[in-house]
Amino acid sequence: MLFINTRPQDRAKPLTMALHQQSIDVIELPLLELIARPLSSDLTGLYRQLQSAKVIVVVSPTAVDVGMKYLNQLQISLADLAHVKWIAVGQKTAESLIKYGVESLVPDVETSEGMLSLSALKSLDTRTNVAFWRGEGGRQFMMDTLISQGHKVLNFILYDRHCPEQSKQVIETIKQQLQQSPSYKMVVSSEASWLNWIELIQNNRGILNKADYWVLGERLFQLLLNHQKQNKLSFKITKLADLKIDSITQQIAVAQG
Repeated sequence: MLFINTRPQDRAKPLTMALHQQSIDVIELPLLELIARPLSSDLTGLYRQLQSAKVIVVVSPTAVDVGMKYLNQLQISLADLAHVKWIAVGQKTAESLIKYGVESLVPDVETSEGMLSLSALKSLDTRTNVAFWRGEGGRQFMMDTLISQGHKVLNFILYDRHCPEQSKQVIETIKQQLQQSPSYKMVVSSEASWLNWIELIQNNRGILNKADYWVLGERLFQLLLNHQKQNKLSFKITKLADLKIDSITQQIAVAQG
C-alpha cells in the first residue's frame, strides 16, 4: 500500500512513523503551510474588542500560538478573558491551549459541523460576539452559519495558508511514482488542501482515479463527490471522523482486510 501523508511538515512525522510500523510505503507531501500575519492595525482593533466576546473559536495550533503571541504584545491578559468559553477544533488545538493554561471544549467530530453542534454555541443568545482565531480561508461555513443566526463574528485572520514551495518542487517526482503505482491512499483534511492538490497535479485524471481519498467530515466528502461527478472521475472517497493516528491506522487495517 502507498500512502501520501499530507499533514504539515511539523506534524507529519508521528503519522509517518506509525505507518512505517505497519510496513506502509509513505510519501510525505504537505499541502498546507501556515505563515503568521504581522500584527496590523486591523488586528489590533479586533483585539481591543475581544473582551466583548463570549466565545473564542480556535481552529489550529498555529492559531493558538499566533493569537497568544499578539495577546501578550498588546498586554491583554488571560484574566481579562476569564468570562470567555474557548472552543478548539480538535485535540491538538486543545493541547496547544492547555500549554497556556486555557481549557477548551472540543467537538466529538473535529469539523465545523461538529463545533456548531456544541451546546456552548447552540445555546448562545442572539447577537452574541463570537471571535475566530483562524487562517485566511478557514472555517468560512461556520462563521456564515453563526452570522445567519444573528451573531456578530470577530474575524481574526492570524495567518495565511499556502501550498509549500518544497511540495511544488518535488511534485514531478511524486507524479512519476504515482503513475507507476496501481493505487494510493491520501488524507484530505481541508478544502484548501484539496485545491492545492488539484493544482499540483494539474487535474491529471490518471493519477486522480487511482486514489482513495480519506476526507475529514461530511462537507469535505460532498466537495470531493461533486468534483468527481462534474469531471466524470472514478476515484474512491472514504469519510473520516477525525485525523487521529489511531483512527487512520484502524482505517488502514480495514482497507487491508
